[in-house]
Amino acid sequence: MQSGLPDVLVLGVGGILGEAWMSGFLAGAQRAWGVDFRTANEFIGTSAGSIVAAHLAKGIEPRLPQEPVHRAQPDVTDRDILMAGLERTFRDLVTAFYPITGRATAAGASVGALARAALLAGLPIGTQSLESRSEKYRATLGSRFDPRLRVVAVDRHTGRRVVFGGPSGAPDATLDDAISASCAIPGYFTPVQIAGRQYVDGGVWSATNIDVATVRRGDHILCLTPTTVLTMSRWPALRAVGRAWQLATTLEVAAVRRRGATVTVIAPDARSAHALGENLMDPRRLENALTAGFQQGSAPRRHKLTTQRR
Repeated sequence: MQSGLPDVLVLGVGGILGEAWMSGFLAGAQRAWGVDFRTANEFIGTSAGSIVAAHLAKGIEPRLPQEPVHRAQPDVTDRDILMAGLERTFRDLVTAFYPITGRATAAGASVGALARAALLAGLPIGTQSLESRSEKYRATLGSRFDPRLRVVAVDRHTGRRVVFGGPSGAPDATLDDAISASCAIPGYFTPVQIAGRQYVDGGVWSATNIDVATVRRGDHILCLTPTTVLTMSRWPALRAVGRAWQLATTLEVAAVRRRGATVTVIAPDARSAHALGENLMDPRRLENALTAGFQQGSAPRRHKLTTQRR
């Protein structure tokens, strides 16, 4: 038994700043709680969260403030050009996503999948390849899945959620391809081809995907969700998407609790929200986001879990 260590660690969507905040939070919490998150029973990662989860599953410590940014961001090249394009695409994407957020989130799986498929069909196909980033993931993390890791993406044509690495009938995928698929922002990055299908960012389905966790009664889940900062955005479309993601997380938490699990969801506090801002792809805020996450994770143990391990 390890005090404070969850059975399942869920790491959600968040762009490069959410990735930095989650890494910083986990590094701070490890020190404050005296835990090692790398030894959790299961990791669920979506988009940015898949990168952090894969590093932990491979035994890599979460990044501390003042460490070189490239250690936690091995996928970024030509950062200024990339981020300028991503910021424009992000605004276009959330504007397109705005009309369907409420009904797609509240709908059942089949109806929600149809709504997402319609959205994705209406967006231009991305033109920026993730191949070079996939190669860097492969060099850093290898190609083989840790059996505890689950990476979430969405089938571009059906709109359905796919969980790579889990017992869900997903096609076999290398770890690097699965992460790239989970991070493939629609309309900007080229969909990732796996077993003849096209996959895009798992955040199209949910910001957290807590409900895919394999849990038993009495298990504890810790979920980090950076995108709650969007609910305070000045942009109506961003607020709508943030609230839809928040609703989806609430519904997923309820479903997992009905299965007998205890869930702790942690969002950025006021200091972290200020550090993240409302553009989660702004590289100028990386170190501030990492430091704010570390400070939040290092705070008094009001989020501490006491977990009986399997």
